[in-house]
Amino acid sequence: PYEGEVVDRACDEVIATFELKTNVLLDEVRAGGRIPLIIGRGITSKARVALGRDASVADTFNLPVAPTDTPKGYSLAQKMVGKACGVDGVPPGQYCEPTMTTVGSQDTTGPMTRDELKSLACLGFSADLVMQSFCHTAAYPKPVDVVTHHTLPDFIQTRGGVSLRPGDGIIHSWLNRMLVPDTVGTGGDSHTRFPLGVSFPAGSGLVAFAAATGVFPLDMPESVLVRFTGTMQPGITLRDLVQAIPYTAIQNGLLTIEKKGKKNVFSGRVLEIEGLPDLKCEQAFELSDASAERSAAGCTIKLNKEPVIEYLQSNVVMLKWMISEGYGDPRTLERRIARMEDWLANPHLMEADDNAEYAEIIEINMDEIKEPILALPNDPDASALLSEVAGDKIDEVFIGSCMTNIGHFRAAGKLLADKKSATLPTRLWVSPPTKMDAAQLSEEGYYSTFGTAGARMEMPGCSLCMGNQARVEPGCTVVSTSTRNFPNRLGQGSNVYLASAELAAIASIEGKLPTVDEYMSYMNTVDATAADTYRYLNFDELPEFVEASDKVEISDEMREAAKKLSIL
Repeated sequence: PYEGEVVDRACDEVIATFELKTNVLLDEVRAGGRIPLIIGRGITSKARVALGRDASVADTFNLPVAPTDTPKGYSLAQKMVGKACGVDGVPPGQYCEPTMTTVGSQDTTGPMTRDELKSLACLGFSADLVMQSFCHTAAYPKPVDVVTHHTLPDFIQTRGGVSLRPGDGIIHSWLNRMLVPDTVGTGGDSHTRFPLGVSFPAGSGLVAFAAATGVFPLDMPESVLVRFTGTMQPGITLRDLVQAIPYTAIQNGLLTIEKKGKKNVFSGRVLEIEGLPDLKCEQAFELSDASAERSAAGCTIKLNKEPVIEYLQSNVVMLKWMISEGYGDPRTLERRIARMEDWLANPHLMEADDNAEYAEIIEINMDEIKEPILALPNDPDASALLSEVAGDKIDEVFIGSCMTNIGHFRAAGKLLADKKSATLPTRLWVSPPTKMDAAQLSEEGYYSTFGTAGARMEMPGCSLCMGNQARVEPGCTVVSTSTRNFPNRLGQGSNVYLASAELAAIASIEGKLPTVDEYMSYMNTVDATAADTYRYLNFDELPEFVEASDKVEISDEMREAAKKLSIL
């Protein structure tokens, strides 16, 4: 193997030649796998430091070698991963081990992650922040879920992690508020797709490994650039731009619907999005979240500093409120607050090089998107204009999932408040993403509106989107704001359209998919009060959270620890 030859021992004939993708493979074989190797290297490095030597293990182990043929420029994702590896950038195909700044675990895979952590003898997390949620099972727990709810929080917190509580809401809506810009992370949910930085979702084993060791083995993927141009047109929502990505890729011959011989330009690559720099971070997540349905390895979104500053200022207050409410581990929350405050003191964001290379560049002109774009039953890639499916009868509507934020529920509430009939012709499900969204919507009177409309209000969390809790009626047709519409996911034999919360609310009122003219007529109401409707949860403006945060002090020890992490 050292010479790259497969030889017939009987006659010394060279049967085949090969090249190792990375020389680290040789050490992986000797160590019995990639994970034992990384653990062994880490222990060796720490032992050297303890013995008064330098931390380098280059004299003992094969380390990843930088390619001699470096690209002309790096994409945003390649720069972020490079920063996490201590280099300028990581080109596609190179093996690397980026530092994990943020790791998320959810409750359906959490018990497996716990078992993996036990097998790694992990008594404390090396990743800076590890968070556990309970959004997939809280609403309708089985007996085994109840046990998990009672035991897993302590397991996570005693290792320095942060544990949410059943009923708090969706993992991503919380984890996103704990992010540090331009950093790298992972999570045990396929929709762990950071709006800030970049994440590479993984299975329970790799999530446990990343949490325990603080690094993540990665072969850097290629990138596909999606560049938006023009201006969003009246009545068009961000969810329409989400669906415009597969819609345009299909038109360009880069994506096919047929499973046999399927072509998917996004599969296994990083989806990098430009052209929407002023999006709020909550809005940006709607785009990055949907990269999971494109089968992308990860996603980045180029944003201006202003929305990121606004988001972090709000999140600092929220994390302090969490400490005041007894969430743990408080030291981890303190350290993350200090890192955020360090960034806010000197805000800066990485940008892709002008000469960065991409596997493909897709241009989407927003001036040409003049009506909603939906995902057709039952494939999130299959796309159609509203005019092509208008009139289809709708039986049930779901407004919820990690693809929604508080603005979507205000928009739906205003549309429902103006409905002319006393009852809806459809069954409407409503599930806000977090308990904070639910509380604010209740305070503003929207829960009353939903109740008057006859909506079934679900506990904040995944609800219908997960498919393992409540279900729609068998064989019904649904408009949903959820992430995906795979066959039988929301209900047995159901036909599910994916669309915006606004279109979903209109469909619930009409009992059908509206015509474009009908849709635009409804949207005039929403657009007229857009400034009030699409306000996001800025915790630094909510008195209850500000008062609680004012009582929390960040220790000098955690501030110092944060500074050391910030310069890595």
